[in-house]
Amino acid sequence: MKFPHKSIKLLPVIILLAHCFAAAAPEKAAHSAKKKKTPTEIKETVNFAPVDQLVQEQINDQAITGAVLVVGHAGGIVHQKAFGLRATGPRPEPMSVDTIFDLASLTKVVATTPSIMRLVQYGQIRLDEPVAHYIPDFGMNGKDAVTVRQLLTHYSGLRPDIDLNPPWEGLEAALRLAHEEKLQSPQGSLFIYSDTNFIVLGELVQRLSGLSLDKYADVHIFQPLGMKHTRFLPPAQWRNKIAETYAADRSPQILRGVVHDPRAARMGGVAGHAGLFSTAGDLALYAEALISRKGILDGDIIEKMTTPQQPPTATEVRGLGWDIDSSFSSNRGALLPVGSFGHTGFTGTSLWIDPYTNTYVILLTNSVRPREGAQLISLRSRVATAVAALLHLDVTSPDREKLLAITGYNEAATASRRLAARNGHVLTGIDVLEQENFASLKQPDKAEIKIGLITNNTGLDAQGKRTIDVLAAAPGVKLAVIFAPEHGIFGALDTLNVENTTDPVTGVTVYPLYGGTEAKKRPPVDVLKTLDAVVFDIQDAGARFYTYPATLGYLLEAAAQANTAVIVLDRPNPITGSFVQGPMSQPDMLNFNNYHPVPLRHGMTLGELAQLYNEERKIGARLHVVPMQGWLRGDWFDSTGVVWVNPSPNLRSTNEATLYPGVGLIERTNVSVGRGTDTPFELLGAPWIEPHAFADYLNARLIPGIRFVPLSFTPASGPYSGQACGGINLIVTDRNVLDSAELGVELAAALKKLYPDQWKMEPLIQLLVNREVFDAIARGDDPRNIAQSWREGLDEFVKRKAKYLLYK
Repeated sequence: MKFPHKSIKLLPVIILLAHCFAAAAPEKAAHSAKKKKTPTEIKETVNFAPVDQLVQEQINDQAITGAVLVVGHAGGIVHQKAFGLRATGPRPEPMSVDTIFDLASLTKVVATTPSIMRLVQYGQIRLDEPVAHYIPDFGMNGKDAVTVRQLLTHYSGLRPDIDLNPPWEGLEAALRLAHEEKLQSPQGSLFIYSDTNFIVLGELVQRLSGLSLDKYADVHIFQPLGMKHTRFLPPAQWRNKIAETYAADRSPQILRGVVHDPRAARMGGVAGHAGLFSTAGDLALYAEALISRKGILDGDIIEKMTTPQQPPTATEVRGLGWDIDSSFSSNRGALLPVGSFGHTGFTGTSLWIDPYTNTYVILLTNSVRPREGAQLISLRSRVATAVAALLHLDVTSPDREKLLAITGYNEAATASRRLAARNGHVLTGIDVLEQENFASLKQPDKAEIKIGLITNNTGLDAQGKRTIDVLAAAPGVKLAVIFAPEHGIFGALDTLNVENTTDPVTGVTVYPLYGGTEAKKRPPVDVLKTLDAVVFDIQDAGARFYTYPATLGYLLEAAAQANTAVIVLDRPNPITGSFVQGPMSQPDMLNFNNYHPVPLRHGMTLGELAQLYNEERKIGARLHVVPMQGWLRGDWFDSTGVVWVNPSPNLRSTNEATLYPGVGLIERTNVSVGRGTDTPFELLGAPWIEPHAFADYLNARLIPGIRFVPLSFTPASGPYSGQACGGINLIVTDRNVLDSAELGVELAAALKKLYPDQWKMEPLIQLLVNREVFDAIARGDDPRNIAQSWREGLDEFVKRKAKYLLYK
């Protein structure tokens, strides 16, 4: 149906008259509202006139035909209002708060997602299981490894929609087309909002439950919550309560009670991506259930569903089904926090829920004209912003702590509002020790204490003085012995054959804590017994297999035996303390590169690791950490103001430290990682690698935050010293989205796939120290699925490490 030009001009007058007719029976509506106390009972304590004006302006401008706005806060509805018309012909019908709307894509989060999560709750679906395990036909055309999680987060790699042409009809035809789809990008690599994802998820509900999606959602979601006006395929008696929608490609063009989405319509009106009809009041019941975490799903399932679940390095933050912080998040507005969640629908529907302030905003609109997308998006945002401002929303301290996990400085690997860098002025542990006049070293019963020091070339204070010299001159302190880790006190050695030396400035004996045997790597207990304390001041690299953490652990063990105090002067984790990445190491594979089970990229400082080691290994050392001042967990080394000093000969910059957990992971295999060049760990190659083929394969993987440039190089040391190597130059394009641990698995998988005969992967287990991941690489599993398999272990570690953290 098309409206003549004159009719469109008269619509504002028609709307005004309709409101006059509607005003004739307010008492009846008020009487029915008193019958039962539900979340739809209004407790309006704020003047929402400014919000109402925003909606009314859009109706006056003919951007929308009608709307229903519901605002919930603190356990009840604080504002609800209907605007404009729900139908324009043959006679105008005013909008009412109980109008039923075609929810369009809100179907995804009101019906499909909670149905899937209920199946997850009861063990019928595993999020990280390939979809083809449940629907074998879906695995065709290279989709065999796409997981349920990737469908829910829109990181499957599928294109947005199945084709409408050539014409098709029926559920089976739609599912066949979905099964035949090919990936547009590698799974897990890009966010592509796709209705096809949810068409398949709707099929998954039916396959595993034996009930069609509409019946399953009705029995397990809608009925338990009392959502009496929510369903697919609304009956004929609902028609007069349903808002009209405009569909340019349909005949007639004005739809009422018929699903607007063309694919859902061809599927018979029931689909995982669209087709659901509901009221604002029913959606309020649903929003309250998610906030209270009662009624339909367990609380932990709701939390998982509504918190970030996208790939760790992804830049679009998505829950399972729900939007959190992405290019589709306009309806959150400017003031609701990123930790809130919501969704929109093409017909003009939107729902946003903030569990931290116990608030939700439901805006359902319709239009009988061609859709004004930009104006509607703007309206959603302005309404949410105005609501948050009028309610003076404030996040309490405990909830603010939770929010930091999503919106804090570098705390989420993805939140778009995260700070990327800052110009800090950090005082390291030695600076703080000097500032406090060495109080942490003093012992009340001794005028002078005798100490040892474990340090190297990185042990410098803010003025560039060596920690050795600072402590040698400290009042009441006698520096009796120095211990040097791998690479010696000058950080220049690269050999196992190290002997005792003497520091040329102080004349103090230097004992090496590195060598070809286990005993040579451990501080001698008999020497420690002659000391009151041992001070530890070394810059770490932030990777599990770096040897300085093991040296620290060995010190704690020896000091506990000798009953000697240990004082750790803390220093920054150069690759931040906010990213925790990579597989957990196995406790039965401990060695000098795996002192304790932690992730490949642990996100802790050495001071924090010392506390974790001391308690979790039940060492019992008398440990004291002198923390830094001014360091934030999100700080990269170049944000600290501390001068970079190479912690080892081949780790020469923050950029190389960023790459080190990934590139260093594979360096014991038969490849060169650039040792013996000017840019170690920024290169990878071997004489048998073809540079262009290797770079093309890796770039096609669309690994976030990095690109690969083909090149040839000749290393001066390492396994191919003096030999020309083909390979790649690794260019970090965004370190805040690069998962350096997963990068290592990508590199290993590429070598295994492209060079199965030349690459010898067996030594990989020495630094990987995780047999399950090693076996997955050997099988040729997709690296993104391998990375997903270790997320549960990472989540547990993050909780475990929390009590040892010294910095926000």
